Amino acid sequence: MVISRDSKKIESYKSNRLKNYMRKHWILYAMLVLPVAYFFIFSYVPLVNVLLAFKQNNVVARVWDVPWVGFDNFVHIFSLQIFRDAIRNTLMFSFLDLVIGFPAPIILALLLNELKLPRFKKITQTISYMPFFLSWVIVGGLSVSLFSTSTGTINAIIINMGFDPIPFLNNPRYWVFTNVLLSVWRSVGWNTIIYLAAITNVNPELYEAADMDGASRIRKMWHVTLPSIRPVIIILLILTLGQIMGADLARFISLENLIVRSVSEVLPTFVFRWGLQSMQFSIAAAVGIFQSLIGMVLLLSANFAVKKLGGQGFW
Repeated sequence: MVISRDSKKIESYKSNRLKNYMRKHWILYAMLVLPVAYFFIFSYVPLVNVLLAFKQNNVVARVWDVPWVGFDNFVHIFSLQIFRDAIRNTLMFSFLDLVIGFPAPIILALLLNELKLPRFKKITQTISYMPFFLSWVIVGGLSVSLFSTSTGTINAIIINMGFDPIPFLNNPRYWVFTNVLLSVWRSVGWNTIIYLAAITNVNPELYEAADMDGASRIRKMWHVTLPSIRPVIIILLILTLGQIMGADLARFISLENLIVRSVSEVLPTFVFRWGLQSMQFSIAAAVGIFQSLIGMVLLLSANFAVKKLGGQGFW
């Protein structure tokens, strides 16, 4: 009887405590209604259409009424040469973005951190951030104005110097590096913000100790700054590896042309053309599942490798 009364008192106390808490903080939970509803409606409800990857393509019937075909859609996409080319191109651009684009904001953050004039540093940061706010459509128009063989500013300078014009936008080999460099130019300043924020948390005593040891500025960057921001670099590297089978659709749609289609066709453009233009929704769903599975495997593998090497992963 005593135990029963005590349990009732405990339950009553917990109930009153929960009511008081909700009465005090209900506004915070009310603010979560819209974000939760947004993700539920636009992220979780559409997951039902993942079943299209295993069903016959039908743009009229409901997904439940479409006949089941199993893995036939996956077999079909791997039999397409254009899909295999899209995988090759996606991996190629992901590798170039990783080798060229990933270290670029780290280097820029280290250089900005070494600037001693505050006003010049702010101006430089602002100039480096600005390209990120330009859409890829605008960047595509700028690329034509700069790199066109006949009317481009860069080629006009090259011709005036007595050299032949370079087909930056019409030769697949030149187009690849033009695409990568434009991507780095557009995003390097914005990505630098994360590393600059990490650098501000570096213990100043480490720099003082390095000064006492007579370390140069390059030595301090290499032995103090970089090791201090290594956890941030590792986390962003893991995220980048998880997106290695993806690409920015707007980036390739805005810069491509028929002459360079052999290298500009990546998985997002493949899904766009087959899923939206050709209305092959089952094919597009199969490609999406393939991308997601590969990305998940790479993400888990990178996190596991980092933890095995003594680093700090996501979990």
